[in-house]
Amino acid sequence: MARYTLTPAESADVGDLADRFLATRQTWDPLRDVDEVRTWAEELPPGLRKALVAGRSAEAPVISVANLPLSDDLVATPPGWEIAEKEGAAIREEVVLLLLASVLGDPFGWANQQNGRLVHDVCPAKGKENSLTSASSKTQLALHTEDVFHACRGDYVALLCLRNPDQVGTTVAGLDASALPDAVREVLQQDRFRFFPDDSHETAPRYADGRPVAREEREHETASVLFGPLDTPYLRMDEDFTSPVPGDREAGAAMRQCAEKLAESAERVVLSPGEAVFLDNYQVVHGRDLFTPRYDGTDRWLKRTSMVRDLRRTYVHTRSRSRILG
Repeated sequence: MARYTLTPAESADVGDLADRFLATRQTWDPLRDVDEVRTWAEELPPGLRKALVAGRSAEAPVISVANLPLSDDLVATPPGWEIAEKEGAAIREEVVLLLLASVLGDPFGWANQQNGRLVHDVCPAKGKENSLTSASSKTQLALHTEDVFHACRGDYVALLCLRNPDQVGTTVAGLDASALPDAVREVLQQDRFRFFPDDSHETAPRYADGRPVAREEREHETASVLFGPLDTPYLRMDEDFTSPVPGDREAGAAMRQCAEKLAESAERVVLSPGEAVFLDNYQVVHGRDLFTPRYDGTDRWLKRTSMVRDLRRTYVHTRSRSRILG
């Protein structure tokens, strides 16, 4: 993990930069304003910018930035992203996250996830405790590549912690592919695996009772788990939403061995308020601990966005100059 902790003066400068940016506009619209945010990011403290650029160049699996400014009057944790969107909660913190994220890449969103928002709210929601989404709490989120189903998934996933009084852990794991037998690696590098949209993407048809359709009935991509450089391959994996091609027992066995190696390497990262992590979505998978929410305004609350290193990738997929993927 590449780490950078802001000095008190640097933290104050980042907060001032966000405040000055917001003062230049009547309303905050991340999708409309994100290009301008990228311009303002040039004014971030030089030490912070250098750390982010160095992490990007070195392809650091995880970049951590601590002591980011949070508002003194931070509102209570919303009881779900819908309320956070409606009330415009923690706007200043969204600007801070996008300022940093813009140094590493181009933030983008999904038309069918959190109403097409560029910055998501990650907080527990009643009735979704056992779902396989970030709104859950009583179901552990398995190790996964963010948006594993799509060829234009993010290069990075950014998480900014606003509140985490229960020390809920984020699980992060990388894969040492050299530890796998050559025959297993060869299978994982072949297009013998299916990647499905997770339950947070809401365009999939639903059954009559409102439940998402079964994974196997969803549209999907067929591709390899390992790809890219042969000596240090990139990774694409989600234990809940990846499966071998039907009937391919060898691929199923290889996938299980890969999952076991990831579990062995998993580390628990507990984010503190004002700490952001940027996870390389090609090199590490991540998950989340179980916890018991109180729904009293003090629960864990993160801001999240995804970034691509080249925004033209989204333009190619959407066939338009849009940051929102369908």
